[in-house]
Amino acid sequence: MTSNSRQAHSIDHNPAESCFETTVDGHRAVLEYVLEEGAMVITHTGVPEAIGGRGIAAELTRAALAHARAVGWKVVPACAYAATFMQRHSEYTDLLG
Repeated sequence: MTSNSRQAHSIDHNPAESCFETTVDGHRAVLEYVLEEGAMVITHTGVPEAIGGRGIAAELTRAALAHARAVGWKVVPACAYAATFMQRHSEYTDLLG
């Protein structure tokens, strides 16, 4: 039986390392950021090839954007993936700083 729905992974916010992370099949995927003047600057989104194609980068990005919205941060998508994601998902344009 196949399913078109994507599995939701447990995303953890690790403020000490300024990242959102998840481990899938033993591989760590991460979205890294820095805080600059009240804005979350997303600097890197990394998903190992072994677990690529499962929507994990999108899940990490959604978690980071939801957190930014909840705490009142603007977002600067400095990595190409985050920039493209935010362009494609207009519900996040209010966060652009």
